[in-house]
Amino acid sequence: MSLPPIRGADVSMTAEIEERGAAFRSGGAERDLFEILESNGVNWIRLRLWVDPRDETGEPYMGGTNDLDTTIALARRARAAGQRLLLDLHYSDFWTDPKKQSTPKAWRGLTGADLQARVHDWTAEVLAAMSAADVYPDMVQVGNEITNGMLWPEGRTPKFLDAERRFDGEDPAAFDRLTGLLQAGAAAVRESGGAQVMVHLDFGGANELYRGWFDQATVRGLDFDVIGLSYYPYWHSTLEDLGANLNDLALRYGKGLVVVETAFAWTTAQPEGHHQVFTAKLAEGLPWEVSPEGQTAFLRDLYATVAAVPNGLGLGIVYWEPAWLPVAGTTWASRAGMEYGDDVLDEAGNSWANQGLFDFDGDALPSLRALGGA
Repeated sequence: MSLPPIRGADVSMTAEIEERGAAFRSGGAERDLFEILESNGVNWIRLRLWVDPRDETGEPYMGGTNDLDTTIALARRARAAGQRLLLDLHYSDFWTDPKKQSTPKAWRGLTGADLQARVHDWTAEVLAAMSAADVYPDMVQVGNEITNGMLWPEGRTPKFLDAERRFDGEDPAAFDRLTGLLQAGAAAVRESGGAQVMVHLDFGGANELYRGWFDQATVRGLDFDVIGLSYYPYWHSTLEDLGANLNDLALRYGKGLVVVETAFAWTTAQPEGHHQVFTAKLAEGLPWEVSPEGQTAFLRDLYATVAAVPNGLGLGIVYWEPAWLPVAGTTWASRAGMEYGDDVLDEAGNSWANQGLFDFDGDALPSLRALGGA
């Protein structure tokens, strides 16, 4: 499948914030979010999918509560705007990342071939439903930030050493189990049609991490097309380190490469009632100022880094939640969601608004054009 350059946005929060009154404007006129993104050059939409993001009483986990119906509804809007789709399968009922990869409630107790079969069958069911809705994705992420595996405890792998970001490969059986789960998901994607398969890790500036992980995956014959990387410049090393990693991965594995999560702030201000991840302290030492102009410069520098990858294998970038507005009632997690993920914190609300590409009132910032390649 030939795919256009990826100038993407993950806008999985959209239904939650629009239900609470969010509206978007560009050039002073209120318009549909997907139309605004498309008119600014954003040609891919990434949407996450959780298995069952509600507790046993039906209490939603929030953070978008991205079940299949919600994802299909958003995908239809993206298709109507002429955008390509990247489906992000977390294989969990809520957020996954290197610190948490909780097995869905209904899958607990499954191991070995039984869990692999469930991964395969659920993936196939999801893609059949999306095909029936005429929103079959162009690319499918089999797992989200699976640096330390997924579907814990079955698919958990040895941790990467924090200091050097190197792989601790002392337990090959753990990677055998993980690869079996990933192969089951990838096989279902292959059987479903022409979607490409992405595998996604965090810490995009850590070359030894990526070499260690993908050496383990490729020696086991893992079937995939694209390597996805998270790169947040305040967490994941320098842009030069990212570029060196991308260049090495292109030559070592010959796969397409996408910076599939990234962001940078336009202000250090915090909207009332919403504690922000990004603070002035995080900006210290970074080469971009915290402003819409600094956001623009960051995105252009990031695109240039990806474009320089050898053999045309730098496919593009996806910005994480550029349209998550700080409306009342939106949150990264309800209490039920926090308890599911064993991640109970005092801070709720929208933690990302000052890294959006819209201001707190929903007006598009100039940096949105940079995401679209301008």
